[in-house]
Amino acid sequence: MRTGLDHLPERNRRDLERAVEILFSEFQDATALATREWKKKGRILRIVLFGSFARGDWVADPKGGYLSDYDLLVVVSDRRLTDTLEFWAKADDHLMRAVTIEKSISAPVNFIVHDLQDVNEQLRHGRPFFVDIARDGIALYQMEGVEFEQPHHLSRAKRQLEAQRYFDQWYGSAGGFFDTAKYAASQSRNNEAAFHLHQATERFYHCVLLVLTLYSPKSHKLNFLRSQAESNAHDLIAVWPRDTRFGQRCFELLRRAYVDARYSPHFQITPEELEWIGERIELLQRIVRQICEERLALG
Repeated sequence: MRTGLDHLPERNRRDLERAVEILFSEFQDATALATREWKKKGRILRIVLFGSFARGDWVADPKGGYLSDYDLLVVVSDRRLTDTLEFWAKADDHLMRAVTIEKSISAPVNFIVHDLQDVNEQLRHGRPFFVDIARDGIALYQMEGVEFEQPHHLSRAKRQLEAQRYFDQWYGSAGGFFDTAKYAASQSRNNEAAFHLHQATERFYHCVLLVLTLYSPKSHKLNFLRSQAESNAHDLIAVWPRDTRFGQRCFELLRRAYVDARYSPHFQITPEELEWIGERIELLQRIVRQICEERLALG
C-alpha cells in the first residue's frame, strides 16, 4: 500500500495530519479508563485514505459549492472497538468542529471503522469496496507488522447476483418511504413527511452504493452517504444544488429530519421546502435506477 501524499497540495496534507491526530486523541480518551483486557489492549492498526483524494480525482468547486470530502478507513485490533457511540462519536464531533468552527481542516472528514479480521475477510471474499481500498488507498498510519491479505477475485456471476439482490431490496424500500412521505405531505403532516423523505434518500444512497461496490456504511448521516455515493457516481452531484442558500437549507432540514422531525418540538419545515426536497428525491430516484440498471446490465 502506498504511503506518500506528494500528489496532494500542502493544505490537504496538513488537513489529513490534523485528522489523524484527532482520531488518535479521541480514541485514546475513549479507552483511557478501560478495565477489560481487550479494551486496554485496543489499538488503531491502520488509518487509510481512500476515495477521490487517494485516487487524485478530487473536486474543488467553491463557486458551485461542491468540495470533495476526505474518506478514511480506520482499522482497529478488535471488532468491539468499532462501536460508534462508545468509541467514535466524539471523534466524529471533533472532526466536524475542526471544519466548521476551528477551521483547522478545509473539507469534511468521513471515516469508517472496521477491525483487521473483518477487512481481511472482505478482501478474501473479493468485495470491490475493500479491494479498491487495498489497491488505491494510501496509509496515513500503519502499525509495524500489520498487513492486509491479498485480495481474491469475486466472479462476475456472484457479484451480479449479490448486486441484484441489493437492488431488489433497497430500491423498492426507498420507493415505499417516498410514497409514504408524499401521502403524509398531502395530509399536512409535514414533520412526518420530512422523516420519510430522509428515509427514502438514505435508502436510495444505500442502494446505489451496494449495487456499485457491494458495501455501504452503516450510517444514517445523509451528508456522509451523499459524499460516498457521489464519489462513486458523479451524476449524483447534480441532485442537490449547493449554490443557493435555499438549497443548502433544505438539505440541512432533510439531514436533521432523521431525529429532529420525530422528537424536537422546534423542528419546522414548510410545504414549499417539502415540495422542493421531493422534487430532488424524485430526480435522485431516477438517477439511482439508471446507474444501477446500467451496472446490472454489464453482468
